[in-house]
Amino acid sequence: MFTDTIADFLTRIRNGAQARHKYVDVQWSNMNQSLAQILKNAGYIEHFLVKSEGGISTMRVYLRYTKDRTSVIRGIERISTPGRRFYVGYEKMPKIFNGMGMAIVTTSQGVMTGHEARRRKVGGELLCKVW
Repeated sequence: MFTDTIADFLTRIRNGAQARHKYVDVQWSNMNQSLAQILKNAGYIEHFLVKSEGGISTMRVYLRYTKDRTSVIRGIERISTPGRRFYVGYEKMPKIFNGMGMAIVTTSQGVMTGHEARRRKVGGELLCKVW
């Protein structure tokens, strides 16, 4: 049993991208599915599929690479952890590498990118950053 499914999700994607795997399998949760949808919309992953076998749901995340087989994801890092939550208001939402990366934040209006949170003027828990 994992205590931090988000960190496990991000670590599997990071390790799979470094090993140049076509896809990685992760434990399914609503939060992981929301994170995968944001990564897909931003172009960091190809797509993902949710599978359920024997009452256990998993998610297969297909990674995206450039033409020379380097990963589109240069780095992915967890910010807020279960032991140390990190909250930020929309005014102080970080820009990752001057807008070349993105922050993912969970708010009262759902999980969204830092850019979307600034646009909606809503703060929340800063989950991770991707570049």
